[in-house]
Amino acid sequence: MFELKEVLTESDQAFIDFSAVNHETDIRRLNLNWRESDLPERERTKHVHRLHPYLGKYIPQLVEIFLRKYGRERVVDPFCGSGTTLVEASVLGLDCFGVDISEFNCLLSQVKTGQYDLGSLEAALTEAYQGAEALLESNADLKLNWASEYLTTWYSARSLKELFAYREQINRSEYASVMKIILSRAARSARLAAHYDLDFPEAPVTEPYYCRKHKRICKPTEQALSFLKKYTLDTIQRIKAYSSIRKNSTVVVTCGDARQIKFPECDLVMTSPPYVGLIDYHEQHRYAYELLGLPDRSGQEIGPASRGKGKAARQSYVEDMTAVFDNLYQKVVRGGTIVVVVHDRYELYPGIGRRLGLKTEAVLVRQVNRRTGRRAGDFYEKIYVWKK
Repeated sequence: MFELKEVLTESDQAFIDFSAVNHETDIRRLNLNWRESDLPERERTKHVHRLHPYLGKYIPQLVEIFLRKYGRERVVDPFCGSGTTLVEASVLGLDCFGVDISEFNCLLSQVKTGQYDLGSLEAALTEAYQGAEALLESNADLKLNWASEYLTTWYSARSLKELFAYREQINRSEYASVMKIILSRAARSARLAAHYDLDFPEAPVTEPYYCRKHKRICKPTEQALSFLKKYTLDTIQRIKAYSSIRKNSTVVVTCGDARQIKFPECDLVMTSPPYVGLIDYHEQHRYAYELLGLPDRSGQEIGPASRGKGKAARQSYVEDMTAVFDNLYQKVVRGGTIVVVVHDRYELYPGIGRRLGLKTEAVLVRQVNRRTGRRAGDFYEKIYVWKK
């Protein structure tokens, strides 16, 4: 088996001419070590890519490069997460099929890639927010005593009441899915969590605290209505921006286990799978599961943080990933490509590729050096390009 390892080192000019990539481009010669000045956050989170915060997603420009290089007709992502692959494929006019075990991830991907009557959507979302305001003004019984222990622990009484008032509007609208994302995004921001710790809050904050983000004393968040208003307006604008560039391609999102699901035939698999022992994907959106009553399939996650990174966890991860790609391989057309972007700290993927008998076209290494938040810091991720 031929294997080429190409370390992409920093140079004076990082590659940013994304639309120039085509089937003939030699991706091994592209400098993908983007710094903040090369690829600022506003570009990495353009249009619907920031419809809701999501840990562990890869950036759309990286996906675009490989879609332009290898995509022909249909792309499959067996770990679609927040839908980055699906969004970028639909912008390029490629049909796509995404799978995820998380109900929330699938909801988010479906909302991002949906096609809407924009006037009707804006009217419905505005009406929903106004309906929540009116319900609060009427002092209606919102049955807060039905709230779970998680919700009463992580939200002030006022925040919970405002979130419940908006939730009451959801089933009255044809745009219920979009409203669920707005509610979830507002719920994330309204938690009794420190402003600098929204990704990994460990305990509720109920007293004023020194905020590392704002560099001053901040008070715990006591309300949710302003977030609901802000994210309603932001969602409308982001969906409008995406709709203006989305092609009329088919996007299918299915909630299920990638080890067992029936995939459609495809010419490209483009994915960034879970990293072993890093993130509990259901837990990062716990507020959404609690508010929306979504089914919890966390026991079926591959490589969750809760199982650690030890030898047994790594071996289980290899077996599970081998099962996923073996299942997928059957549906990749001859000459098709599988691209896997992963922080392969334990060098697990070469063995997975060998077990499946995949031909390695390239293994690219790029530096990820412009992250923000508590997880900020450099690391190297690998891009495995396998051919059938």
